[in-house]
Amino acid sequence: MVMVVLAAALQPVHAETLLVVGDSLSAARGIDRDEGWVNLLRQRLASQAPDRYTVVNASISGDTTAGGLERLPEALERYSPDLVLLELGGNDGLQGLPPDRMQNNLAQMIEKSQASGARVALLGILIPPNYGQAYTKAFADVFPMLASQYDVPLVPFILDGVALNDDLMQDDRIHPNAKGQPIILDNIWPTVAAMLDEASPGETNHASRH
Repeated sequence: MVMVVLAAALQPVHAETLLVVGDSLSAARGIDRDEGWVNLLRQRLASQAPDRYTVVNASISGDTTAGGLERLPEALERYSPDLVLLELGGNDGLQGLPPDRMQNNLAQMIEKSQASGARVALLGILIPPNYGQAYTKAFADVFPMLASQYDVPLVPFILDGVALNDDLMQDDRIHPNAKGQPIILDNIWPTVAAMLDEASPGETNHASRH
């Protein structure tokens, strides 16, 4: 019995895993991946609490919510994340896909993530007004509706302060450049930090999933 107790005491404290499931905005398209906001998040967490957090970037350029939904189960199984950051929908909008389909895909991703024991945050995006007022509004409404329905934190627009600043955008006017990445992280950080503060390592519900 003493040996069992000692062995348990010597086990390392569980390091919380953050899983980012996104598209090119999180995959650092057009810039060095190390300059992207996800890696900047990894660096910020490491500087504050070395070895306490693991950040996994499962983002793919060009991905839609349908693609994210298809590959999410494998990622949940592989990484057993404590926190899932969903940054998808932009390509659905750019392709003019039905907002209700996007909403359904994201809803399933939230449900699957929560069922695995992970906490979820939605990283919202907006599309240009040239898609028409009705579509633009229907698209934008998806994120707050889901956040309310599932009681999950929402970053309304991760490109706030970046999207309309040419100095912070690549020539395609769609993807932020390296200078815009720290601002994206600053937009997301308060939400992530608050969620990480909800539970200390070793006190999450992660253990209940194994």
